Amino acid sequence: MTTEPDGPGAVEIGHILCTDIVGYSKLSIDQQKELLRQLNDVVRNTDHFRLAEAANKLVRLPTGDGMVLVFFTNPLAPVECALEIAAALKNNGRIPLRMGVHSGPVEQVRDVNDRSNVAGAGINMAQRVMDCGDAGHILLSKRVAEDLANYERWQPHLHDLGEATVKHGVTVHVFSLCMDGIGNLELPSKLKQQREEEAIAARKARAKTLRKLILIGAPLLVALVALIGYLVLFPRIAPKFMSAVAAISDKSIAVLPFDSFSGDKENAYFTDGIQDEILTDLSKIADLKVISRTSVNQYRGVSRNLREIGKALGVVYILEGSVQKAGGRVRVNTQLIDTRTDAHVWAEKFDRELSDIFAIQTELAEKIVAQLRLNLTPREKAAITERTTADVEAYDLYLQSKKTSKTALKDPRTKEEYSEAERLVNMAIARDPKFALAYCWLMQVELDIYWLHDHDPARKQKAEE
Repeated sequence: MTTEPDGPGAVEIGHILCTDIVGYSKLSIDQQKELLRQLNDVVRNTDHFRLAEAANKLVRLPTGDGMVLVFFTNPLAPVECALEIAAALKNNGRIPLRMGVHSGPVEQVRDVNDRSNVAGAGINMAQRVMDCGDAGHILLSKRVAEDLANYERWQPHLHDLGEATVKHGVTVHVFSLCMDGIGNLELPSKLKQQREEEAIAARKARAKTLRKLILIGAPLLVALVALIGYLVLFPRIAPKFMSAVAAISDKSIAVLPFDSFSGDKENAYFTDGIQDEILTDLSKIADLKVISRTSVNQYRGVSRNLREIGKALGVVYILEGSVQKAGGRVRVNTQLIDTRTDAHVWAEKFDRELSDIFAIQTELAEKIVAQLRLNLTPREKAAITERTTADVEAYDLYLQSKKTSKTALKDPRTKEEYSEAERLVNMAIARDPKFALAYCWLMQVELDIYWLHDHDPARKQKAEE
């Protein structure tokens, strides 16, 4: 059978599904043969197995108590195939099967029969992921789970099981896939055992620490009482002391999703772009803790209790606002809020020409720096004023491309949205050939099309260029 790599020693990213019959070695020879026959029949009749095999983009490796399937189509193929296998076996309790999925490097080799075969770190990791599970589990590596998390279809069905230590002391981060009554919701027995061992070790460590604290605690307690007495006797220094302690956590902020008040709802992408730029600017400041876009996006379109959000995200300040874009003008309203008191620190309204949008973003960052009394290095000060493009139309085309690509992620089977995203970002680059961020985005679009649709090597080469 031919494979995607070009020849012996060629390395390619394979999308790997490992299967294993639990308790296989305890069965009689006749039972082993019968279960393997049934499993082979089920696997060979799944749609994704047949499609990949017909396209010569599949390698099968027997493992004695199961098999390894290496797909050279797209990252979703082994996951879809695992669900098809599990669905076919749902009413067949005789085959206690566990499965593991990973995407990683595989290398073409010649086996002992001088036939084309594959091996590599990707296959080893897929087997280690599978080894963490019990019968009924469909386990995914963190890399695969992160790929699936981009699609709304998969997000509710991914269950983070945390890290596990497997063969040779290797640590893997695994997720369980459960949907439509398929999969195993129970924590795997191997992970349960490791959690119990970790809990016992933690209790021993706490006991050891407690003994040390008892030995040194008395002097510390005396020192603390002395400090409190000093502050009581000399109250004028107490406010300064407390403010110095509080300042440790003051330099933290979350930028919540801005509201779009544009008449055309299609302009929501522009509002998201402004939020992204502000986050990017603030993240360049080492003296400031900034919460990621992924963490704040959970508060999009929901009723906001800013005190609770501040506690949940571990920040003192929250920036929220709205954007209204109409014709050649843009209006941005922002307010900075202290979550400890729910008080407005300041509010600002910008009503400018659209061409001034980059200046608005810089002014916002500078006001936050001044209000929080942040220490900026000359390099950081220059970084928050630097823009990847001075062309507003190129910037708008870039944001439209990102919005179109997000729409495509909701249904990766359609290629039209990806083609439109490619067209828009190329238009942005044509307007500003030095727009570095647009080149980065074009690379991502080309790789999405390569993995999810045409698998044309020329497209992958274009992404690398």
